[in-house]
Amino acid sequence: MHAQSFSRRGFLAAMAAAPAAAQAPAGGLKISIFSKHLHWAEWPEMAEVAKEAGFDAIDLTVRKGGHVLPERVAEDLPRAAAIVRKAGLEMAMITTDISDATTPHAETVLKTASSLGIHHYRFGGLRYKDQGNPAEQLRGFVPGMRELGALSARYKMHGMYHTHSGINQVGAPQWDLYTLFKEAGSPWLGYNYDIGHATVEGGFGGWLLSTRLVAPMMKGVALKDFRFVKGKGGEWRPQWCPMGEGMVNFQKFFALLKEQKFNGPLQLHYEYPLGGADTGQKKVTIDKPALIAVLRKDLEFTRSLLREIR
Repeated sequence: MHAQSFSRRGFLAAMAAAPAAAQAPAGGLKISIFSKHLHWAEWPEMAEVAKEAGFDAIDLTVRKGGHVLPERVAEDLPRAAAIVRKAGLEMAMITTDISDATTPHAETVLKTASSLGIHHYRFGGLRYKDQGNPAEQLRGFVPGMRELGALSARYKMHGMYHTHSGINQVGAPQWDLYTLFKEAGSPWLGYNYDIGHATVEGGFGGWLLSTRLVAPMMKGVALKDFRFVKGKGGEWRPQWCPMGEGMVNFQKFFALLKEQKFNGPLQLHYEYPLGGADTGQKKVTIDKPALIAVLRKDLEFTRSLLREIR
């Protein structure tokens, strides 16, 4: 890798803050790392780093620019899965470019994953137009969602729509995706609920209502934290940060997960500056020990939350 961007003081602080290992409690939820943050590594090193950091599983990118390209999924996903499992990790899920059943390679991706015993995949990417009634536009997505539900059922794959915050994002308000899934009527489709993005959109109390509303449809959960900062133009924007340092109320959120008996894939996302690892770059400016230390810190924070709700 390239020379790291951390200062020596920052690197030593990160190492000191991170435990030597982050062991999963017996019978607890399995925690995955989103492999986007390990795009700089080939499959064996990716698995090695995830294992050394203390993760239980990997959420593998099977999409353009990912660890496995969709057009090569039949050849490469079995090889990548074998390497991950040989390292003692689970392949809990895959993250895809799929938005509906007509997405190129969608059926091959689902068929291949299912044959390997991987039964959760992340999809999404639906957007509203800048003008027009959102409810009417939402109805236009229903046929495609029904077709994707049928395809998912065929291969016994649980499709998890990843929720984002931001303008024109389907799923940002939460109620819309809930309505869409209700109309589609497929038990194979549900949420990959991102509590960071949910808090951006409903920071004071809206996230509580949306969590309670969609909890029965949660098939996966993504974790990240943020704080609002004022940009150069004076506008307020979310800035991602290490878990526990921002606005997300993880304690209350995990209590709700326990109440709902959530048992799906739990993923950690590292969107704050990590020398390019945060944005999925192939070349990064942080060295491996420093990166592993940061990965462990958020992972141990998550483990502590899980211990509190046991």
